[in-house]
Order: sequence, then structure tokens, then C-alpha cells
Amino acid sequence: MTTLEALAAEGARRFGADSAPEEVLQWAAERVGLRKLAVAASFADTVLVHVAARAVPGVDVLFVDTGYHFAETRGLRDAVAEVYDVNVRSLQPAQTVAEQDAALGKDLFARDPDRCCALRKVAPFSKALTGYDVWASGLRRDDHHGRADVQLVMVDPRREMLKLNPLAHWSQEQVDAYVAEHALLENPLRELGYVSIGCEPCTRPVAEGEDPRAGRWAGFGKVECGMHA
Repeated sequence: MTTLEALAAEGARRFGADSAPEEVLQWAAERVGLRKLAVAASFADTVLVHVAARAVPGVDVLFVDTGYHFAETRGLRDAVAEVYDVNVRSLQPAQTVAEQDAALGKDLFARDPDRCCALRKVAPFSKALTGYDVWASGLRRDDHHGRADVQLVMVDPRREMLKLNPLAHWSQEQVDAYVAEHALLENPLRELGYVSIGCEPCTRPVAEGEDPRAGRWAGFGKVECGMHA
């Protein structure tokens, strides 16, 4: 068993459905060091970022600024950087939107969203992660059926590093209760029916009764950007 696999096994033994997300993050920081831990944030909400600020103050929070985000999302990122005890790092794709349009044609997201996500989101995120040993995401099992087996601690095989999903077992009711209890900063788009929030051209409001991910990449049968594959 490699050191990475052993660390993942240790985390799996130590934490279960009743474990507080703060404990998972604190354990990882103790095992690898705070500067080797990163938290991913899309700023659709601030739950994981707030949890991280309490558990491991000063931790790096990585946000991929694709060039297509809503103004509300970028505004929330800036507010969090001012208010929460975290270090927000905004990551940039290799090309600007204009440069990508010139090289690959206008509005790649409308023709090949997988490639657009790979270039504008996954690539800069994966590049940034080379400076860390562990990263944490806000994935939850009840997000949609494709995430039903999300683990609290696991190996990210693509990047050969440890991945944490501290909120894996939380329900939407728990999330809502945490937001209310701590009066969290929120993305204003949620008041307009946006449940899962990504890039503006590929996100729409969700109607009552629809799957929460139905508002992402509508018409493409796509539900993930590729960061978590």
C-alpha cells in the first residue's frame, strides 16, 4: 500500500457519516500541513468555505475564474475574501475568452461544453493543485444520483493526491440549517431559482420539482464539469 493509499485508508477508518466536516479538514491539515491543503470553491454557496475558515483558518481557497461567471458569483468571491478567514486564490485559464474564440471559434461552450470545461476550468485547477497534497470539495451524496457513493476521504487517482468531501453525508436540510445558523454570505442568484450555479451561458434557473442539476448544461446530458472525474 502506498503512502497515499494508507492515508486515505486512515481517513476512511477514522471518519463516518456522523463526523463533523471540521474534523475531517483539521485531520488533513495536521497530517500534511496547512499550506499543503486547498479547498475548492465555485461560490454557488459558501458553506464549505465557512466550515474551512473555522476549522483551518487561513487555508487556501481555489476559485477558477473561467471568464464566464455571473457577476454575482464573482461578487460573492470578493466578499468572502474580505470577510472569511481564508486565502482566496483566483485561477485563470491559459487563454482569455477572446483568445479562445479566435483559436477555436466563438462560443465553444455551445458546441463542445466538455472541451470548454476542460480548457477553462479543469486545466487551470489541476495545474494549481500540483502545489498541494490534499484538496477538499463540497460534493454531497444528495446532489444527484451520480454522487451517491461520494466518500469523506478518498484518493484522487487522476492527480495522485488525497481528496476530501467533508460535506458528503449532509442533506440539503443540514446545509440550509447551517446557512441560517451562521448567517452565511449567499449568492443572490439563489433567490432567482438558480440551485446549482456555474458559468453564466451554461446555467439556468431550476423549476420546482426538477433535479437540482437540471439547470446546468441544459440540452447536453452533461451534469459534471470534469473536475471530479
